[in-house]
Amino acid sequence: MKLYAQNPVVQEDLDRIVANDFIQWEKFKNKTVAVTGATGLIGRTMVWSLLQANATYGLDLRVLAFVRNEKKAEDMYQGVEKDALTFVCQDITQPVSEDVHADFLIHGASITASKMMIEKPVETITTAIDGTRNMLDFAARCHMEGVVYLSSMEAYGTVPDGWGQVREADLGYIDTLSVRSSYPEGKRMAECLCTAYISQYNVPVKIARLASTFGAGIDPQENRVFAQFARSVLRGEDIVLHTKGEKANCYCYTIDAITGILTLLLEGEVGQAYNVCNMDTFCSIKEMAETFVEMGENSTSQLVFDIPEDVASLGYAPTSIMQLNSEKIMRLGWKPQVDMKTMAQRLMRSLKTEE
Repeated sequence: MKLYAQNPVVQEDLDRIVANDFIQWEKFKNKTVAVTGATGLIGRTMVWSLLQANATYGLDLRVLAFVRNEKKAEDMYQGVEKDALTFVCQDITQPVSEDVHADFLIHGASITASKMMIEKPVETITTAIDGTRNMLDFAARCHMEGVVYLSSMEAYGTVPDGWGQVREADLGYIDTLSVRSSYPEGKRMAECLCTAYISQYNVPVKIARLASTFGAGIDPQENRVFAQFARSVLRGEDIVLHTKGEKANCYCYTIDAITGILTLLLEGEVGQAYNVCNMDTFCSIKEMAETFVEMGENSTSQLVFDIPEDVASLGYAPTSIMQLNSEKIMRLGWKPQVDMKTMAQRLMRSLKTEE
């Protein structure tokens, strides 16, 4: 079954996800899986993956895709067989209807654009806290078998120099008086809310602290650095950095993010947080830009710097060096498959296909 055949790179990714033998797909047989943020990159890739696994393995599962814009969702999922897919059209800051039921929940709806975190910090916080509370109430009411909350590596805040690899028990500093902290502080509070629901209502939540994730199938309007780098190289334009590019992180390709989340959903320990990243992708923004230039086919692009005086107004996360350690989730059987060069190459190939 081909779900997104108009983009062969996305379809290749879906095929690889469903072929993973460390995901126990049979545990989804006759189950209903709810996915929030189903029009975002991770959410829609998760929905497509579950639907393809359903067709491949005859699981008779149902997917509830939580969306705010039903027209956008209908356009996005054109060509998908709808017998296993139902849209739940609502804002997650509102309670879920009593008529909606599911066995599993992957809660990924969140504000992710840095500019929005600066311009609408109240909505950033309330989406994290109120949205997560409503989803946890939904999970408690349905006595769900498993829940994964999609947190972020930003929940660690700024870690001190010299920490080395950051494991799940290592928490750094978040400046609560910085507007940009609306996102990491919201994520941190939502994690605490998950712990409260585990303790008080026995909701079986596992937390995925995702590294920055990208891959084939990004939104045409996506404006994060990886998308800007890819488009610049494809157009033969220079990559222009408005900082020194010193911020350094690990990253995760969509294939690895989806298989990691599913591993936690089925095998993770309740009440535990897990870093989901490819440790081998650790690099600075400058080094990532250089990789895109290197991997561009017949690229004439170069890396240049244009740093404004008021760089903070652009809403970038604070400059930090954070090398996540993902050994904890790897002990569950998950292993990342896609390195940074391949990530850049596949993203650019998928964008070129859509032209």
